[in-house]
Amino acid sequence: MPRVKVARKSTFIDMTAMCDVAFLLLTFFILTAKPKVEDPTKAEVPFSSKTTPVAEDNLAMITIGNVDGKDKIFFSVTGSDIRAEALKAMGEKYKIVFTPEETAKFSLLEVFGVPIANLKQFLDLRPDERKGFPQPGIPTDTTATNELGNWIYLSRQADRGLHNKDLVIAIKGDRKEQYPIINEIIGVLGKQKIFKFNLITDLRAAPKK
Repeated sequence: MPRVKVARKSTFIDMTAMCDVAFLLLTFFILTAKPKVEDPTKAEVPFSSKTTPVAEDNLAMITIGNVDGKDKIFFSVTGSDIRAEALKAMGEKYKIVFTPEETAKFSLLEVFGVPIANLKQFLDLRPDERKGFPQPGIPTDTTATNELGNWIYLSRQADRGLHNKDLVIAIKGDRKEQYPIINEIIGVLGKQKIFKFNLITDLRAAPKK
């Protein structure tokens, strides 16, 4: 008696649910990812054989760069609320009134290197125009006005008031940078009793013994 041949059917898998999950995950990663902040100045950081991750939140970064033969200092702090609160405090200290629109723009500003007197002009520019704006760096002259020290102090105060945390301080500079400017930054931190801070370095293999 001949065998009855059963017609073969291709296997069908409904991928609709998997596609939905994939797109949900993709959307989640896009919305939660932080864009890389473009450095205001090119800095070849020194090497280190050990690595310690720098905090992504609750961080104040002091960037030192040599542009056209001049040392320039840039400042950045994480948290739009901390930036906005620090700007208000700086405005009160230097008798400069910043509008709500200017405060909102500054809260989105990742890094800057202009004196407080030129900050309103800097904020009035479009984001694409700010890249070509000459930033002379934040003044650190202790004999006149140490704006960097005030930015650090008021940002720390804002962080304590808003989040009850202490800002982590990090210094990023070119490995060819001269010692006096680094010593000046350390002196600014020392006046605020900040003796523990991070130095941003690049990773290099440990020397062989």
